[in-house]
Amino acid sequence: MIRLLSDVPENFELKPETSFTTDLGLDSLDVVEVILAVEEEFSIEIPDHEADSLKTIGQTVEYILQQPDAL
Repeated sequence: MIRLLSDVPENFELKPETSFTTDLGLDSLDVVEVILAVEEEFSIEIPDHEADSLKTIGQTVEYILQQPDAL
């Protein structure tokens, strides 16, 4: 999903600590698109105040795993 939303090279290793902005070069609109894609993919709703705290791939994965309704 991340690779579809940014110009990340295929050989770039995505890690839990990979930052959406610093490492992937996403701007705030790109990050919103990532959050929307996560919501769609996992059938969850992420409140804005919680979405603002999701800065890395790992934080986002942990958030998804904590959602009982995530598919």
